Amino acid sequence: MSKELFNSEEIKRNNLLTFSSLTALISDSKGIGDWDTIFHKISLKEGWSGLNDQVVDAYCTGICYPKPEFIFRALRLCQLSDVKVVIVGQDPYHGVGQANGLSFSVDEGNKIPPSLRNIFVELEDDLGLPRRSSDLSDWALQGVLLLNSVLTVGHGRAGSHSKWGWEEVTSMIIEAINEKERGVCFVLWGGYALKLAPLIDTSRHTILSAPHPSPLSSYRGFFGSKPFSQINKILQSSGMSPIVW
Repeated sequence: MSKELFNSEEIKRNNLLTFSSLTALISDSKGIGDWDTIFHKISLKEGWSGLNDQVVDAYCTGICYPKPEFIFRALRLCQLSDVKVVIVGQDPYHGVGQANGLSFSVDEGNKIPPSLRNIFVELEDDLGLPRRSSDLSDWALQGVLLLNSVLTVGHGRAGSHSKWGWEEVTSMIIEAINEKERGVCFVLWGGYALKLAPLIDTSRHTILSAPHPSPLSSYRGFFGSKPFSQINKILQSSGMSPIVW
């Protein structure tokens, strides 16, 4: 469904959620905690103003996801100092009510998307844990950064906000995490996420890679990759508590 198929009231409701700038979202009353220093550096980079203008215009003139207050939700729920695991997605879900600011996650009550369903299949096969909740915020609160490479998307148009500058923002976030002395486990599923691998110092951190959990590639090596047990073994070997998946 294109944005033209929404009626005027739906467009109006969307426009009530618009915002003046990405910087305003970052510095609102919720803040982004210890990510603030990183975003100060990002905001000084060439290209930030262009990204800001494109995103604000897209939200003001059409239907975009996630809701503005959820654009930086992954960072709000998982502070830099708490990051133990990073799971990189591509861009938000582009259907009504799906994107909630966390890669692969959708709020309760939504149909579970195919990629997330395959993640749950692998989780049960790996650890014997049947996962029912599609909202992954409990993972985020345990130190799992669920980060999309692109943080916004237009309705019904996958990848529509790619190459606007979000990828550079994501790279700077990964670089900041890479500076942590404590080892972090980076989970890179698919070729898109693997582009971030050169930014990660594997003498300190661990990269777990596999094909994307999409139905198009899950049978090429995602199934059977056992990422969840591997992550917990790595965390425990470093003296950190495992994730309750």
